Amino acid sequence: MTDLTIGDPAPDFDLPTDTGRVSLAGLKGKTVVLFFYPKDDTTGCTAENIAFSGLKAAFEAAGAVLVGVSKDTVAKHGKFRAKHGLTVELGSAAEDDVIERYGAWIEKTLYGRQYMGIDRSTWLIDGQGVIRRVWRKVKVKGHAEAVLEAVREL
Repeated sequence: MTDLTIGDPAPDFDLPTDTGRVSLAGLKGKTVVLFFYPKDDTTGCTAENIAFSGLKAAFEAAGAVLVGVSKDTVAKHGKFRAKHGLTVELGSAAEDDVIERYGAWIEKTLYGRQYMGIDRSTWLIDGQGVIRRVWRKVKVKGHAEAVLEAVREL
């Protein structure tokens, strides 16, 4: 696990999406809301992506770009976006270590079984590529609104 914290430079990423590619370098000058979620089309992940998509216009008005990342494939992201009318960019880390580089690949426990998985977490990165806020072990309800408030305070 990496020890990234507020004030650190955000690790660059360059990920395939169902519409092309998304990279931190390509978003330079813009505020980036980078959120890691475990899996497309599961209850919490769907709710989180719908919440961010619903507030996309408000994030854009505040100067921020939304990028969701999981280890699902580009094809699965495309189906997920179409099924739920999602408007956020979804990067595939199926063949990339960006989740590990941000420290969001963690040991989890479910029904007494330990395994490695994605920590539902969000990173607020300013236009210079500096980490300004971090949310770990995110609870979906109200999260997108809290992140939007933090973007507006930048």
